[in-house]
Amino acid sequence: MEENGIYGGYTGALQYVLDDLTQKITEYSEKEKQETGIKLVEHLIARIKEEDSMREKCRRREIPETPYSALRELNDAIGIRVVCGFQDDIYRNVELIKSLPGVEVVKEKDYVKNVKPNGYRSYHMILLVEAPFKDIDGNNPGKFFAEIQLRTIAMDSWAALEHQLRYKKNIGNNALIEAELKRCADEMASTDVSMQTIRDLIREDS
Repeated sequence: MEENGIYGGYTGALQYVLDDLTQKITEYSEKEKQETGIKLVEHLIARIKEEDSMREKCRRREIPETPYSALRELNDAIGIRVVCGFQDDIYRNVELIKSLPGVEVVKEKDYVKNVKPNGYRSYHMILLVEAPFKDIDGNNPGKFFAEIQLRTIAMDSWAALEHQLRYKKNIGNNALIEAELKRCADEMASTDVSMQTIRDLIREDS
């Protein structure tokens, strides 16, 4: 396959996998809403990692800036963020993603139950997805990595703000800022739990 930047001509295959995954997630979400009335996905953000970002990650990992590194050594060329209304919806999405045909879960980390020290909460999955294209190893059908992050609206809002602040230059009072961010994360998580409880009570009464 002809070389074409860091993805070596596999961009079309990556786009296919991205589109196929997002379509399948949208379809099962719509089916779940029809059957149960529960909206599993509030919104979904999907992207293929930009060339400069992938090259920079290769440099940080001290691996060659090659298609093999981007598609095999690293596993986030395809990224999907699934934002949910409630914590329980995260785990229902995880269950349904695992049941998708041609999808193998190779790694998962639950930062909702096992919160990072800074307060970050999210559920991460690394998938190996089959597609009707030759992959970097020469297999056809091939397999391509995709990373999925699942969060509530509150978790996603906190992560976006924390990301902005983390990349500000020359910030004083770092310890105080980190403590305040952690406090905000805990308060937002408490709200998530309360909202989940309210929904459960409403469902019990209906």
